[in-house]
Amino acid sequence: MRYILASASPRRKELLALTGIDFEIIPSSVEEKITKSAPRDVVMELASQKAWDVYGSLPPAGGEDITVIGADTIVAYNGEILGKPADKAEAYDMLSLLADRTHQVYTGVSIIKKKKGATLQNTFYEKTDVTFYPISRQALHVYVESGDPLDKAGAYGIQGPFAIHIKEIHGEYSNVVGLPIGRLYHELGI
Repeated sequence: MRYILASASPRRKELLALTGIDFEIIPSSVEEKITKSAPRDVVMELASQKAWDVYGSLPPAGGEDITVIGADTIVAYNGEILGKPADKAEAYDMLSLLADRTHQVYTGVSIIKKKKGATLQNTFYEKTDVTFYPISRQALHVYVESGDPLDKAGAYGIQGPFAIHIKEIHGEYSNVVGLPIGRLYHELGI
């Protein structure tokens, strides 16, 4: 089986490597189109678009078995989706909103598998509740000025320096990093 991760995310690459499978990376270049509104539906829709984009770009492989994995992660608070911040000011605002509160991290995963000539798709999502401690304005400014939050949904990474502000999580930790690796591993049926 040829495995392909349809993402350039270094965090997703590290997580998928934990499974022990050999895989290659072919990032999706699809222009994302959101037609849903519920966070769980949005991440599944975007993960599916990414997986189909990469799957469709592959040359005909004859009898080769292929699995393409697409993923998308968002942060939501009170049903409002918080994407990647456009700048430091937006990152600060997002983190201020989330401080001392619980929010949700959703990751959608879409697996497109071609096996013995048949193409099947399995798309699912995972949700993890994350609670922050209260965070001082000074601590928020220090973190935002580091530049770390600018490429992350919700303006933070749980696996980096922001970890000191995480009070608790309920759900799969790796989901918050960007790929629910436990669920993915079982869905792949390896």
